[in-house]
Amino acid sequence: MSRRARPSKAPLSREVIIETGLRVLDADGLGALTMRRVAQELDTGAASLYVYVANRDDLMAAMLDHVLGSVPEPEGDTWRERLVTLIESTVAVMGRHEGLAVFALGAIPTGANALRLIDRMLGLLAEAGVDDRTNSWAVDLLYLHITASAAEHSASAAARSSESDTVAAAELRLAELPADRYPMVTAMRAELLAGDGDSRAAWALQVLIDGILGTSAG
Repeated sequence: MSRRARPSKAPLSREVIIETGLRVLDADGLGALTMRRVAQELDTGAASLYVYVANRDDLMAAMLDHVLGSVPEPEGDTWRERLVTLIESTVAVMGRHEGLAVFALGAIPTGANALRLIDRMLGLLAEAGVDDRTNSWAVDLLYLHITASAAEHSASAAARSSESDTVAAAELRLAELPADRYPMVTAMRAELLAGDGDSRAAWALQVLIDGILGTSAG
């Protein structure tokens, strides 16, 4: 085909590269996300991307921050309700994209949208009367909770396994355990698997918040 007959390509930009990376990630998973693959999707050479992103890690960091930009403003009548909705929304948004939360586990949040999230959490805990030192450490703990929870969600989605399938497999495994070697596990087997994931996540978050309020870092 003549070059004149081809449709013109959209101009490259950091934003276009980020959005293309997310499409690749969501369509084919983390293993498919390479600079070469993103370049192919944009009908260009990989070298062209390095004008806008330094490497794959830089691209993933930009993708993560782009995703965090879709976290809505928290809702609720109290600081605690707003903090809980903010955290739950962030887990949901981050957990929709395979691998982003795992990447976030090993990174200090410095992107514009990540810092906006941190700022919101700091403000809500300050509203609760938490001192500055405890507040700063608490936000680090809460961000770790967010990334770990989101990583669990995205891993389950990537494995295409339902919560009921996972619990059923665990039940079979626990039923096989010898009581003399695992006396507590076998005795508490039903309670160890009781409650759905949402209930456990809500409880864990309340435990974290209560612990922050009751444990000064100073």
